[in-house]
Amino acid sequence: MLKKNRVAVALFAALSGFAAVAHADSSSSGNTLADFFMHSKVDGQIRSYYFDRFFGKNATNLSAFSLGGYINVHTPSAAGFSADVGFYTANSLGANRVNPDVTLMGKADSINALGQAYLQYAIPDVVMIRAGNQEVNTPFVNGSDSRMIPATFQGIFAQVTPYCGWNIYGMRMFRWKSRTSGDYYRDNLYYNTGFDGDPIYGGAADLPAGTPASNGILAFGTSYKRYGINAQAWYYNFYNFTNMFYGDASYTLKTGMGLDPFLGGQVVREWDANSRLNGVYGAGKVDGFQGNGVNSTAWGIKGGVKYNLDNAIFGKGALTAAYNEIEYHPGAIGGGAIVSPYTVGYATDPLYTTSMIRGLVEMGPGHGFKIGLSQHFLNNSFLFQTAYAQYHLQAAGYANDIYGDLTYFPKGFLKGLSIRDRVEVAHGDLSTGYFIYNRVMLTYAF
Repeated sequence: MLKKNRVAVALFAALSGFAAVAHADSSSSGNTLADFFMHSKVDGQIRSYYFDRFFGKNATNLSAFSLGGYINVHTPSAAGFSADVGFYTANSLGANRVNPDVTLMGKADSINALGQAYLQYAIPDVVMIRAGNQEVNTPFVNGSDSRMIPATFQGIFAQVTPYCGWNIYGMRMFRWKSRTSGDYYRDNLYYNTGFDGDPIYGGAADLPAGTPASNGILAFGTSYKRYGINAQAWYYNFYNFTNMFYGDASYTLKTGMGLDPFLGGQVVREWDANSRLNGVYGAGKVDGFQGNGVNSTAWGIKGGVKYNLDNAIFGKGALTAAYNEIEYHPGAIGGGAIVSPYTVGYATDPLYTTSMIRGLVEMGPGHGFKIGLSQHFLNNSFLFQTAYAQYHLQAAGYANDIYGDLTYFPKGFLKGLSIRDRVEVAHGDLSTGYFIYNRVMLTYAF
């Protein structure tokens, strides 16, 4: 209750201060405050998801259904200031009483969250500062938005644009709300379900009872996107867990002939001698290894071609091949595993070979390759994606994932609706022999 009161008070204070600025700005132009708020924009999404998990042996099959979505209200700018309020909801409608897939929306019958509630100051194409509950989109801190409610974060995010195509970022996040949580907590995906009352599911719980709360995230980054170049570099301090440097860059050759080859690379380097995942602090094994101190080195390359067949049947598409390796460091946490407090278990990290269900971040040191194809067809009414990933792991040996994904985008008065079916079959690194995950998603954006 205290946490919810703090959020409500902070939101009220932010909106009250913004309303005062808006009133002063609107009064000077002869408009009323009501006229000002009438120009606010509203958008959102209705979602209906149905998930099935099928296991080869020694496990109970799981399923889950949920209906919900979100609605956001964006106020217009007044002297550079604006505000955003977003409400998120997920509801099982009583369908998840037996053997639920708790990663969809946990075990509760409903989740209701103030996913976004921030005050923003911006000068377009120059600077933006945002404070409050917000969505964040960076490589290792992001919304992980493949369930009912995305992960959101509570803190400050800033962006400066010194030159066209070049951005500099900084953020300090104090708490977060997981995909199955209705409030903000000082934990992450290495904490156990129920820590401080948080109904968090789907992570990689390895911390013992009594572990202190997380102190959040400090991060700085930069990106450049122009002339076929797409590059970024980030430093993350996941307090008491790891320090991380991440960088990636790619180049796409624009040939003007509907056939554009591309090549990219990425690197991850992590270190922290006193991580809370250290075995001497009572943390469990990470990816099959007990260790002390974060020491992780990873890299990857990808290449392929984007094409546009530009006919009524087949349109845009891409063929991609990628490779990643996480080096084995004996004695380190996870044998050199990447420590990723806000994506582990979610399979939403930026490694090129990560699949729908898992990737090297979930399985530990080793190497893997992935071949993927995406293809739009029938005047972009359908998008088909498929991939094959193979992993060779230091602890668990061989594993592979086979992926298929078909999305339908109706036209006309149903524009904004999408119907998507995603299926992945995983073999290896599993006590169940194999694992089939089927996700049917209906979304309508407005």
